Amino acid sequence: MTKPRKPTSPAKKANPVAKRPSGEIRLIGGHWKRTRLKVADKPGLRPTPDRVRETVFNWLGQDLSGLRCVDAFAGTGALGLEAASRGAAQVLLVEQDAAVVAQLQRMLAQLQALKLPEPVAQRLQVLRGDGIAALRQQPAASCDVIFLDPPFDAGLYDDAIAAATRALAPGGAIYLESPTAWTDEALATHGLVVHRHLKAGAVHAHILHRATRGAGEAGA
Repeated sequence: MTKPRKPTSPAKKANPVAKRPSGEIRLIGGHWKRTRLKVADKPGLRPTPDRVRETVFNWLGQDLSGLRCVDAFAGTGALGLEAASRGAAQVLLVEQDAAVVAQLQRMLAQLQALKLPEPVAQRLQVLRGDGIAALRQQPAASCDVIFLDPPFDAGLYDDAIAAATRALAPGGAIYLESPTAWTDEALATHGLVVHRHLKAGAVHAHILHRATRGAGEAGA
């Protein structure tokens, strides 16, 4: 009796480990709307989601012409570049990681190649360094919009908020991104209140203003 033959196993296909794409951000408004820029492929680097950025710049205003901005923990640069795209007069991008700084410089070169009427270099500066120290070095009350998106687990929030409050110009705004919601009570020692707040996934996004008499109601 002939033994039944074992079914032939299909040849195993090679399964090379797929390379992770380097990633990119897409600017969503202003002069560079729809421009895609590559970002550094680094663990823990998390660009602010498009939906959050769109809402934040609806809150801040679509036109930031003439404003001075600091993106104190720039990372991918998404927030600061979005501000520059919308006409900010000066944007300082501060980042500690050397590889991320190099990528930010390449992004600026890409934007420079778009040949807009106003050179990018006049409005955008990348600084390698500590975001809190950079804020402390700004003249008091000199910054119109300050973006704070520190590493969630680094314990930097109070120091970063204090430094940003000192640098904040009258009528200016602080954008704060964090894993938990901040309240007026938690911000009282800094003299700030929550003007706007949203939650998107694990991210809480806030616009903070200086407290004034009668202030204290957070926008929805």
